[in-house]
Amino acid sequence: MPLDPAVAALLSATAAPPADAPARTPAEIRAAFAAGVVVPDDLPEVRSVTDLAVPGPAGDLRVRLHLPGAAGPVPLLLWMHGGGWTLGDIEENEVANRRVCRDAGVAVASVEYRLAPEHPYPAAPDDCYAVLSWLVANGSRHGVDASRVAVGGEGAGGNLATVLALLSRDRGGPRLSAQVLVCPVTAHPDDEGLASYVDCAEGYGTSAESMRFFFRQYPSSPDDLADPYLLPSRAPDLTGLPPALVLTAEYDVLRSEGERYAERLAKAGVPTTLKRYDGQIHGFYGRYTDLPASAVSHSDVVAFLGSVL
Repeated sequence: MPLDPAVAALLSATAAPPADAPARTPAEIRAAFAAGVVVPDDLPEVRSVTDLAVPGPAGDLRVRLHLPGAAGPVPLLLWMHGGGWTLGDIEENEVANRRVCRDAGVAVASVEYRLAPEHPYPAAPDDCYAVLSWLVANGSRHGVDASRVAVGGEGAGGNLATVLALLSRDRGGPRLSAQVLVCPVTAHPDDEGLASYVDCAEGYGTSAESMRFFFRQYPSSPDDLADPYLLPSRAPDLTGLPPALVLTAEYDVLRSEGERYAERLAKAGVPTTLKRYDGQIHGFYGRYTDLPASAVSHSDVVAFLGSVL
């Protein structure tokens, strides 16, 4: 369908993604990105919001825990922000996380993992796995029911979420009940058959060139691109993973790989729900929360979590 008029208006008023600008340092790109993240004053109300210091592989990690109004231990959604493993922080998805916490009656914990290129792969998944393990072991002290845990994220965060599902399965780690993958990175820009890298290469926010920039920052070496814990599309076996909700956007360079990964999950016997948001762009879920489709996507996540948790 045509671009949503609300999205078209947003794009016309938005500068090119910071990663598309030449000769910028990661610090400069992060500053430009952060300047575009506006946290509104009228945030959805939840019972409490607490920043925790959780032990990680290289020191304490900031984890923001949102608790709903429901009494007693509640299920947990561990959320990873996007930004190509290079940008972003836990402020980025505050609106979405609060809405899901409030409406689904679940705790939402957002991880501020280490960023590339200062901390290349596998720093980000190592951090997120450490936080997941800590919350499962210690969550009861914070009102969390560790027997009902989902992971989720948007973009690079969606990548980290499904990587956590793979790591938990392969390491015999925490048992996960679900994964929420919003426009996830699962493949490489140069992989064959990714039509959205042609159809949506530029002009729709996140561009093909910005994704190539991120892939120059994140791996420690070219050999990492064969690692399924960096690119889940490399995983030979997807059986035994938790039920998945995969959301994609029509005008997103990541559309094709997200939908291909959802198809692979389903073929592996993983209960999988795939929904494409027509007329939308990357970031419609967690960054551009004034878009009408954003609230719809939050409701879809709430319904999914209600069904699996």
